[in-house]
Amino acid sequence: MALTIRDVAKAAGVSTATVSNVLNKTGKVGRRTHHIVLSAVKRLGYFPNAHARHLASRDSRTLGIIVSDIVNPFFPEVIKGFETRARQLGYDAILSDTNYDPRRTQEAAERMMEHNVRGVAIMTSEISLRLIHELARRRIAVTFLDLAPVRGHVSKLRIDYFSGIKQIVDHLYKSGHRRIAFIAGRPKLKSNVARLQAYERCMTDLGLEPGPIIPGDLRYEGGLAAGSAVTKLSPRPTAVMAINDLTAVGVLKALLKAGVRVPQDISVTGFDNTRLAEYSNPSITTVDVHRDMLGQMAADALHELSASPNPQGREYQIPAELILGDSSGPAPSE
Repeated sequence: MALTIRDVAKAAGVSTATVSNVLNKTGKVGRRTHHIVLSAVKRLGYFPNAHARHLASRDSRTLGIIVSDIVNPFFPEVIKGFETRARQLGYDAILSDTNYDPRRTQEAAERMMEHNVRGVAIMTSEISLRLIHELARRRIAVTFLDLAPVRGHVSKLRIDYFSGIKQIVDHLYKSGHRRIAFIAGRPKLKSNVARLQAYERCMTDLGLEPGPIIPGDLRYEGGLAAGSAVTKLSPRPTAVMAINDLTAVGVLKALLKAGVRVPQDISVTGFDNTRLAEYSNPSITTVDVHRDMLGQMAADALHELSASPNPQGREYQIPAELILGDSSGPAPSE
């Protein structure tokens, strides 16, 4: 049977209120009584219920993070950076995964509110404005990734997608590529739309016709299907830009299975600079969006908002940097 605060009070010969004051560091308790209570806690092996304590005090030291897909290799380093920074700032961290499901996103946000978190970093687009307003109304600090406008209690992390995509397009163009296909992601995700629009603009700026644009789903299986579709195109593109590294690995696998050499026949690029890009064979040319920095900035933004008596959000910029791998090379001679 779990120990309770009453067991500690009985062992120490004091009231439950006194035990609560010692554990929560509230009220005035004499040094001797303080020592007796802590000795009883240690002797009994009692662990306070942090959630109940926070609910009682209304002073939670917990930050939450909601991500779209824990299997996507983009997120683990973001989560690690977030948790590490949160602990440095004196917070616990809790995680929810939505699997791109709006219903699960709502449940995750509600769970955060039930845990009385001080702030929540939302790394997914599947969330309603109603929930955003509700979090802000409860004075819960919120940090979004490429989603909501800055306002009271709400800050924004913005990745420079245009710069990242432009660096890839320029790299391929300088390597002689003119037919560059694009494997898109989920059309409802703002980050996916931003990358697609950047690709189309960069191609047009170079006097090139955008496309073909092949649908994808941000996952390996979607990359396999897209890579198979590329092999059937005529004329075949000399380069393929994938929406993320996981998609790029699927494309690479499909091309190699069909006997298409990479990069001799078709160059392949990704986005996000996950471990997959480095460990793939050949290694994938990609864009680094500094995922550890992203997680750390999310925690910093939440701390800044929650610690301010008059919290007004702001925008945090995340740079993008081209990382050259072995999956891209000169365009094949016609």
